[in-house]
Amino acid sequence: MSQVFKTGKIDQDPNHLDFRYEFARKAIHLSSLLIPLIYCRISRELALIILTPLTAGFLGVDILKNFVPAIATWYHGTFAPMLRHHELQKDRLHLNGATWITLSAFILIAAFPKMIAITAFAIVSISDTVAALVGKSFGKHRFGEKSYEGSLAFFVSAVAVSTVMPNLLLPVGIVMAAAGTIAEAVVIRIGGFKIDDNITVPLGAALAGYYCYLWYFPGAMVPLSICP
Repeated sequence: MSQVFKTGKIDQDPNHLDFRYEFARKAIHLSSLLIPLIYCRISRELALIILTPLTAGFLGVDILKNFVPAIATWYHGTFAPMLRHHELQKDRLHLNGATWITLSAFILIAAFPKMIAITAFAIVSISDTVAALVGKSFGKHRFGEKSYEGSLAFFVSAVAVSTVMPNLLLPVGIVMAAAGTIAEAVVIRIGGFKIDDNITVPLGAALAGYYCYLWYFPGAMVPLSICP
């Protein structure tokens, strides 16, 4: 059976969702932009205080649904139409996109300078959505589980996101966009467990941006802790 994920377009795809449910997933995904918008106005310490119980809650429900029948019934009854095939499987542990995105926000804020974290998170929120919608609508040329059209849309939108970020050097923004595009295009599995691109994309972009500053622009790192 042929398979395709976000940026492809093929029939009989087990992960294919009706467009209205795909749109609903991406609308929820875009709403995660509230995290960097709020983080821009508060301290790292306060952001982590807020995110810690939120991340623990999402992760706890996602794990418990595999072991507690009552939680599994509520979870699948409420969210099943918006879940992908691998998220519905009950024979092994899988985390949903919302859990991955919350976990990635926590790691970004805890580990990276403020503007690197905000840029990386904005890239996954916006560019991942753009890539999915473009790929589903216009994705004709496949490579692996993705399409060139979707990946190009990801890169262009990620560069656009980076250019509007205050205190972020444009060359670094382009490097972050490229790293995020590569991370989005590569599917990583450990055994039967798929590492979601909601965490590989922002972490890949953030690491690329951080080391780009560290190696080439170390004197420009101080403004990264400030969000005007």
